[in-house]
Amino acid sequence: MPLTDDAAIKTLLETARTIALVGASDRPNRPSYRVMATLQTHGYRVIPVNPQITGEHLHGEFVFRDLDQLGDPIDIVDIFRRSDAVGPIVDQAIAIGAKAVWMQLGAIDEAAAARAEAAGLQVVMDRCPANEIPRLQVAPVSA
Repeated sequence: MPLTDDAAIKTLLETARTIALVGASDRPNRPSYRVMATLQTHGYRVIPVNPQITGEHLHGEFVFRDLDQLGDPIDIVDIFRRSDAVGPIVDQAIAIGAKAVWMQLGAIDEAAAARAEAAGLQVVMDRCPANEIPRLQVAPVSA
């Protein structure tokens, strides 16, 4: 079951330090652009992933093509993609040993969630961490 309990979601957000944001955009009018900045302001290291802007920098971070290019351990893979594009990203998250996958508002893939959970990952669906942090009063991340 994806996480729906406020306490469990808050714990996930409080223990995470590094987030890979798949679908990061360099366009300020896009939600992923704003959410990345919000997460960084809260103290997370956010690594942007987007094959269309690979090699550029977004909010001070190098943009990677795929999750398998990341060398750092990832606590949460935050997915800013349509539901029909979520499955392969979840499979990559499993392959790189991420601790959790977070499907943004409107992104729901029960089969991918089941695969992630079977592999030991925590799953959040149809929520936004930038909304959950203030709602759950998550303390800022400290190094």
